[in-house]
Amino acid sequence: MDKVIGDKTGKKDSTLEKIKELEEQISKTKYNKKTQHAIGLYKAQLANLKEKQKARSGGKKGEGYSVRKTGDGTVVLLGFPSVGKSTLLNATTNANSPVGSYAFTTLTVIPGILSYKYAKIQVLDVPGVVHGAAAGTGRGKEVLAVIRNANLILFLIDVFHPEHYEALKKEVYDSGVRINAKIPDVKIVKTARGGVNVGTTVKLTKLDKKTVEDILKEFKISNANVVIREDIDADQLIDVIESNKIYLPAITVLNKIDMIEKEGLNKIKKKIKPDLCVSAEKNIGIDDLKELIYKKLRIIRIYLKEYNKKADMEEPLIMWQDCTLKDLCLKLHKDFVDEFKFAKIWGSSRFPGQMIVKLSYELKDKDVVELRMK
Repeated sequence: MDKVIGDKTGKKDSTLEKIKELEEQISKTKYNKKTQHAIGLYKAQLANLKEKQKARSGGKKGEGYSVRKTGDGTVVLLGFPSVGKSTLLNATTNANSPVGSYAFTTLTVIPGILSYKYAKIQVLDVPGVVHGAAAGTGRGKEVLAVIRNANLILFLIDVFHPEHYEALKKEVYDSGVRINAKIPDVKIVKTARGGVNVGTTVKLTKLDKKTVEDILKEFKISNANVVIREDIDADQLIDVIESNKIYLPAITVLNKIDMIEKEGLNKIKKKIKPDLCVSAEKNIGIDDLKELIYKKLRIIRIYLKEYNKKADMEEPLIMWQDCTLKDLCLKLHKDFVDEFKFAKIWGSSRFPGQMIVKLSYELKDKDVVELRMK
């Protein structure tokens, strides 16, 4: 079973034919302990073929979308044509995106700025995605390239087409974006000799060491030290090996809820489990959506204070959760890290105005910070 899929006649298949054959084989093979190894190898072969196909078609570049990132974070509205992205953009930002009752109203990327709790959040209305976008259908590659540079994806789903949700997730996945996930805790260090040595700090339930070794060999890695610190599957291992994936948060929003009965809405909610239900046209749920975007971007507010002066509590500096004093210094001025002496912090510190000398100190929302330089 652990063989490379190919043409039974002995003739060399085209890359696309091999990809299709492998996808069918994976979908037909029931996953269990006995088939675990074979499926892992099939997926490694498939990933290799897709990279080859991508490289082959890379020279045929169409007109791309040039979008300058601005503000305190970028959100991309992703959905099929006529789902209501333009209406939602206009409801949440200062944009004036064309709105029509027919497909493909938006033919380019239209930006807007969502101003919320002093944050300036860029929201991008991109052309509607169709099936096959990751492969280039309907300017799909350009749209998905914009997504890879965003900070948050907003899946907008028409209440009458809940099936679009899985299709959108697949297109995003095929474009190399992993939503609501983190980089797997796996370290691979290539060596000159010694074969593949796999070490784990957890029990692996979805892979065995033999499968790990053979997947690496599919990617021409014959000598390496591998340390796995979490229970990963074959797809996650392949992502680590390829090291070209983007990890982004995402929210799912169900639109046009004013056009459906409550019973029907509840059935759809059970099916796709949206984070929020709205009506962009009737302005239902828009305030809740703004708050959800703000939280998902993990924004915090930092108030700055000068020595012997009151803190500026009118306009905070926008930062992100888990940021440190070093991050704050870098945002204010590139030389501040070298010139930093200490900081006094009110809010998250153990007592008001506590002196902090470590740049690694983690800041919290609404902290008041007074920086002292050498």
